[in-house]
Amino acid sequence: MGNIRFSIITITFNAGKTLQPTIDSIKEQSYHNIEYIIIDGASTDDTLDIIKRNEKEITNYISEKDKGLYDAMNKGLKAATGDYVLFLNAGDSLHSPFTLRNIVSEIKERAVKSDVYDPSLLPDIIYGDTAIVNSDRKFLGMRRLKPPKKLTWKSFIWGMLVCHQSFIVKRSIAPLYDMSYRFSSDFDWCIRCMKGSSNIFNSELTISDYLNEGLTTNNHNASLKERFNIMAKYYSLPLTAGIHLWFFTRNALNSLFGMK
Repeated sequence: MGNIRFSIITITFNAGKTLQPTIDSIKEQSYHNIEYIIIDGASTDDTLDIIKRNEKEITNYISEKDKGLYDAMNKGLKAATGDYVLFLNAGDSLHSPFTLRNIVSEIKERAVKSDVYDPSLLPDIIYGDTAIVNSDRKFLGMRRLKPPKKLTWKSFIWGMLVCHQSFIVKRSIAPLYDMSYRFSSDFDWCIRCMKGSSNIFNSELTISDYLNEGLTTNNHNASLKERFNIMAKYYSLPLTAGIHLWFFTRNALNSLFGMK
């Protein structure tokens, strides 16, 4: 199974309080064909000390000023050499030590026909569910938005149903992030990946643990505006507006009457 290589990319800036659990989750994987890349934005805390202490686990790292999150993510994509790419933020982690081994077992089983392994049958995208944890790594619950049984690029009209950290893409089809978006280019990127894919595989596994830190209100609101514009671009303005009106009405009814 060892010939499938995963490029896992972590973007950091002053992430000294959250980075180590992410590194540990990669170090603990029972599947070892991993390229681990850290792209650091010239941190001024102890992030670089942590990176240097863990150099055996890190294939490549870059520490330099960048033009923002998505510029750093593009640097990670350009540095990656694996078959698949996965982004894990500092503080996020792979869900269990067997996550990658279980994924490889499942996708290789699908790529074997008549006892002959055909790499061309490997999926373009692998996705799964996401658990939410706090800074003590305590499980808080599963992500509110659930991955659909069958995922297509049209699925995201209902929002980002799959967390970025549980969305694994063949490097050969992964585009660069659109730098015109400041907060939601990952949403746009996932849609473009799916539009360029012919084979999307539901692992039915919990792939990642997402650190619940929250966004500032300003960034959250700006992100929602960008997502609306992205959805309008791909799904049309009338449909996007209609879906958001339904979201607003549903949430208002939930608040007033406790409806679900």
